[in-house]
Amino acid sequence: MEYILENLNQSLLFRNFVEVLLGLDNTLLLLIISLPVGFILSLIFAIGRVSENKLISKTIASYIFIIRGTPLLVQIYLIYFGLGSIVYIRESFLWYLLREPFWCGVLALTINTVAYGSEIFRGGIQSVTKGQIESGLSLGFNKLMLLRKVILPIALRKVLPSYGNELILMVKATSLVSLTTYMEMTGIARKIMAKTFAPVEAFIAAGILYLFLNFLMVQFVKYLEWKYNPHLRVSES
Repeated sequence: MEYILENLNQSLLFRNFVEVLLGLDNTLLLLIISLPVGFILSLIFAIGRVSENKLISKTIASYIFIIRGTPLLVQIYLIYFGLGSIVYIRESFLWYLLREPFWCGVLALTINTVAYGSEIFRGGIQSVTKGQIESGLSLGFNKLMLLRKVILPIALRKVLPSYGNELILMVKATSLVSLTTYMEMTGIARKIMAKTFAPVEAFIAAGILYLFLNFLMVQFVKYLEWKYNPHLRVSES
């Protein structure tokens, strides 16, 4: 480690940092679209996962097993290279989106995070006690109101730390989309490495920016925990 630091070209590192920074907006675009869509679908899939309808529950369970059991990189390649080989896809309106590496990346990231997020939310939903559910029923809540006002708020508060880990993993997962020629931060770092033959300076610059993004994500999750868990605010006062 000391040898690397001593031989680090600081001027090249600074230039690389500025170049990699230009790909930050592309990385953020992936996150801005895939995370909210993934969050909503994760909740829907989690509700379906605990549904009494066996067909829905088993279908979602199979989807989760397949996605969690295969590498994200394989999923990205199957979507980016595989869907383009299907004639029906190429001749449909979907091809206007799927021929672009950006939308293939968004689709792969969304599919992946839904599988993990739905299992996290399922655990939160199933952790709601029978007494809490009976309290809602005693107030005259129907199933929809019970889900919206009792089950989901309690479940979301409980799973915030776990889902925060998934958000951090998603930030890092965006780097794999660069393998589809999409020029986000890792893609630019790989391009710099090929041009300068200095991989350390290129990827340290990218690593610093990913570290900063994850720092912001951690602070965001901590804020949500503080806001929606009153006991944390009481302990500070």
